[in-house]
Amino acid sequence: MANILDKIVEQKKLEVARLPERVLAAGDLRDALLEHDERRDFLAALRQPRRGDIALIAEVKKASPSAGVICKDFDPVRIAREYETAGASCLSVLTDEKFFQGSLDYLRQIRAAVKLPLLRKDFIIDERQILEAIEWGADAILLIAAILSDEQLKKFHSLATEAGLAVLVEVHDETELERALKTGVKLIGVNNRNLKNFKVDLATTERLAARLKCSAGVPPALDRRDACPTLLVAESGIHTHADVERLKQCGAKAILVGESLMKGGDIQSKVRELIGG
Repeated sequence: MANILDKIVEQKKLEVARLPERVLAAGDLRDALLEHDERRDFLAALRQPRRGDIALIAEVKKASPSAGVICKDFDPVRIAREYETAGASCLSVLTDEKFFQGSLDYLRQIRAAVKLPLLRKDFIIDERQILEAIEWGADAILLIAAILSDEQLKKFHSLATEAGLAVLVEVHDETELERALKTGVKLIGVNNRNLKNFKVDLATTERLAARLKCSAGVPPALDRRDACPTLLVAESGIHTHADVERLKQCGAKAILVGESLMKGGDIQSKVRELIGG
């Protein structure tokens, strides 16, 4: 029986098959980036949080396969502006239509409305989707290790970074983390949600954060948050200030939060509750 991630990837293959055929090099992507307005540095924004001492990537998210419709009164531009006012460092914009009710057009609208760096949150399986991300206004893309081969992960990461995009490589277990580190990533996202069954466990970030420090030659017991050159982003299952403190303690320097911000109703208050500042 296919899990939800398999279903999403099969749908994504159908969508990609409809894109114009072309072979892309980093230079093509760089040229496309230069044609758009000034680049916003996603990674630099995470290294200097706008509020508190952990960076917030706030997610513009209408729905998900696990939660259904999260925000019925969904206005992506209004939400993005509220996130910016509340002190988010970057924004994540869902562009998958079938499973998350997202849209590339949301990316374009939000780009025109706020000054924050934007991540295209989608299931990228083809380099043409990286070009799409640039054309619609993204400063960063998500690469999910679970749906990419080693060759694809390395190729897509190289193409995007050489073009000038930031790349958040998402992992869920030790094997995926090791694969990601071999590509020389600067930005690792640990998804506390298992995308195969959608169960959530914050201990996933704690476990992989310890492995990340080991890979940098730092014994986990030292708990030096600045010891690893790879910036760690904790994703999913973050609902309270206690959750954020727990993730900070293990070495996360940024959090990606969507559902709890969207459901709260008062974005300013929820951001203040989560990260203070």
